[in-house]
Amino acid sequence: MKLNERSLAFYATCDSPADNTGFLYKRGERHTAYHRRWFVLKGNMLFYFEERESREPVGVIVLEGCTVELCDSAEEFAFAIRFGGTKSRTYVLAAESQAAMESWVKSLSRASFDYMRLVVRELEKQLEEMRWGPAGGCGGCRGLPTSWKPKPSVPEQSPERLPALPAILPKENGCAVWNNAPGAVRPHDSEGNPRPPPLPPRRRASSSEAGSAGAAAAESSSTFCRLHEQYGREVARLRQDWLERWRGPRP
Repeated sequence: MKLNERSLAFYATCDSPADNTGFLYKRGERHTAYHRRWFVLKGNMLFYFEERESREPVGVIVLEGCTVELCDSAEEFAFAIRFGGTKSRTYVLAAESQAAMESWVKSLSRASFDYMRLVVRELEKQLEEMRWGPAGGCGGCRGLPTSWKPKPSVPEQSPERLPALPAILPKENGCAVWNNAPGAVRPHDSEGNPRPPPLPPRRRASSSEAGSAGAAAAESSSTFCRLHEQYGREVARLRQDWLERWRGPRP
C-alpha cells in the first residue's frame, strides 16, 4: 500500500480531533532499547513523533488486520500490536501507568474499520429487533412491535334504523297543500267550492328586528297602504283564476 507522505504529515498535524494522544515508550526494531515518543491516534492511523512539538511524524502504523494484547517485557505496562503473517512486524509499546495502558489498549483495539463494521452490524441488528421484535410464530415472519397491542374484537352493531321521512307534499302557488296527499279529502266551503290552501305561519321577529321594523313602518305607513291595496288586488285576481281552473270549463 502506497501512502502520500505529505498528506499523512498534514493529517497528523491538522486540527482534526484525535481519538487518543500521549507519550509511550516504543521498542526499536533492530535494537531492543525503548525510546520515548509522542503518539497521536486518528481513526485507524497511529502516528508517532520524536517530540510533542514536532512538525512531522517519524512514522505511522495502520491499524488494520492487527490485534492488541498485553505482553511480557522489561518495561512495565507493556503491550504489543501484532499483525498476521510470518514477515509482519510486531510493535511493542509501554505506557507510563496502568490507567494509560488500559486507555491505549482500548483505543487501539477499536481503531480498525473491521471493528467499526462489526459495531455497525450489531447496532443495525439491535435496531431491527427494537422495530420488529424477535422473529417467531406465523411461520417465521417478523413479529409485531412490542409496544403494539391488538384491539379487542367488538361485534359489529347494526346501524339504528331512522324513521322514514315524510313524503314531499305538492304545492300550489308556492304554498304546501297539506290535504293534497293521495286519498285525502279536500274541504269545501258552504257553496261547494274548494277552500284555498292555508296561509303559511307568520314569522315572529326578535326584539331588535321588531324595533327596527316598527320604526320603518311608522315612517312609511302611506307606502305600506298603497302596497297593501296593490297586492290585495293581485291576490284576489289570482284566487279567481285558481277557482276557474279548478272548476274547469262549463258545458
